[in-house]
Amino acid sequence: MSEELTQPIAEDDWAAAMAEQAEPDKPVDDWAAAMAEQAEPAKVSPAVFKDLAGSTPTGATHDIDFILDIPVLLTVELGRTKITIKNLLQLAQGSVVELDGMAGEPMDVLVNGCLIAQGEVVVVNDKFGVRLTDIITPAER
Repeated sequence: MSEELTQPIAEDDWAAAMAEQAEPDKPVDDWAAAMAEQAEPAKVSPAVFKDLAGSTPTGATHDIDFILDIPVLLTVELGRTKITIKNLLQLAQGSVVELDGMAGEPMDVLVNGCLIAQGEVVVVNDKFGVRLTDIITPAER
């Protein structure tokens, strides 16, 4: 009995599929419509801008107060060295690592990783500090 009910439905689906195949002018998907839309010429008009030569910016001052509270990382670099992993693994408490910087040589002062100055190490209230001896100009950076 269930075969009798599904038989007409299956034949209707088959007939609908065959009828769809027989219609050659009907697009199968929207691809043809999209291609036809792309073929139409676009409506373009030139942009009109105001003359900026005589205008003054409103509210534009050379005020940098809004960035003065942004924190930056200041680093003083004593020196660098390269060692092998073997030597790195052999380091223990009391080991001395020799750096390429010479004693008494100016130290590099970096802000967020960018060299801005050089200076000498000083002691301020039992803490290390740096006295700037040379400021790197923006052109030299």
